[in-house]
Amino acid sequence: MGAKTAFIEPGSPWENGYCESFNSKLRDELLNGEIFYSLAEAKIIIESWRRHYNTKRPHSSLGYRPPAPEVVQWPAPQSGAASPATPAVAPSPVMH
Repeated sequence: MGAKTAFIEPGSPWENGYCESFNSKLRDELLNGEIFYSLAEAKIIIESWRRHYNTKRPHSSLGYRPPAPEVVQWPAPQSGAASPATPAVAPSPVMH
C-alpha cells in the first residue's frame, strides 16, 4: 500500500507525458529561437519565460486559464478607515 516509485524505461517518453509535453513547449517556444551568449543571459531569459509560462500563458488543460495568475494584494486598512476600493498590484518585472 502507499505511494511507490513508477519505473519509466529509458527512451520511453510516452510513459512520462507531462514532462515530455513541457520539454517540447520549452524547446519550441524558447530554446529554438534563442542564442545564449552567457550563462547569466540564459538564466535571465529562461526565468522570464518560466514566469510567463506559469502566470500568464493560457493552458488548454485548465480551460485556457493561466495556472497561477498573479496575486493582487489589498493594502491593509488604515486604523479606523474603510477598506479601499482599488487593489494595490505589484508591478511585474519586464524583461527586454
